[in-house]
Amino acid sequence: MQASGGLGRPSLVLSLLRAVNVRRGAQKITVGEILEALGERSFGWTMLLFAIVNMLPLPIGSTLLTAIPLIILSLQLTLGRRSVALPRRVMALQVSRQAFRRGVHRLRPVMRAVERVLKPRFPAPFAPGRERLLGALLLLISVTLFLPIPLSAWGPAISLLICAFGLIEQDGLVLLGGLAAGAISIAITVAVVLAIVVEASILL
Repeated sequence: MQASGGLGRPSLVLSLLRAVNVRRGAQKITVGEILEALGERSFGWTMLLFAIVNMLPLPIGSTLLTAIPLIILSLQLTLGRRSVALPRRVMALQVSRQAFRRGVHRLRPVMRAVERVLKPRFPAPFAPGRERLLGALLLLISVTLFLPIPLSAWGPAISLLICAFGLIEQDGLVLLGGLAAGAISIAITVAVVLAIVVEASILL
């Protein structure tokens, strides 16, 4: 029996795992191949994909590169675009197939918990004209991923993951929850940066 989320729809977790298995045996797979396998180029699915990528075990400073697609997505939403348009270099970005699978499995408890409560509701955040404000808020969260601070990417990335679920299912309450988590992660990041600056000024 096919696992499913709310309202009998296919599980989003299983959709991701099936998409990354399109080229069995291949060590790496491109972002473009994953999105093609998902059959989606929406803001929600694309944001979900890159939120997961930013939580993979990457070298310190890698978020300077992997955060760029999320910033591009947020900017396009802020500009009122209706569909996603990513540069070829971003679509050609390769990720380890096994690392991505492990990342999805590691996040499965969080993703399953969100999936259980997902349903179309509270449409206010999706009202015409509000996509620009939404994009601006998502942009602020995405920008925090740029800071090369160890483990600093997890907070913003998880909040973007939750926001992506809300966008995919048009669930305004889950979306607002993700934005609230993003605000907390921004506050924590700012506090860490200020602490580093203060410490550096004392040492100097």
